[in-house]
Amino acid sequence: MLKAAIVLLLLATLISLFSGLFFLVKDEGHSARLVNALTVRVTLTALTVALIAWGFYSGQLVPQVTW
Repeated sequence: MLKAAIVLLLLATLISLFSGLFFLVKDEGHSARLVNALTVRVTLTALTVALIAWGFYSGQLVPQVTW
């Protein structure tokens, strides 16, 4: 369940990234929609990092490195 939430947040971050690019090109960076897209992207990224950290802390995510 945690991995699915992380993947969904990453997909939402990508969607926000491309919507910000669209607003940058369409509005030439002179509207509040670009700032809103950036705010959403930063918030989603912070939530993703927090979920990954919580997953490692709780033991739901474990590194699979063999070295």
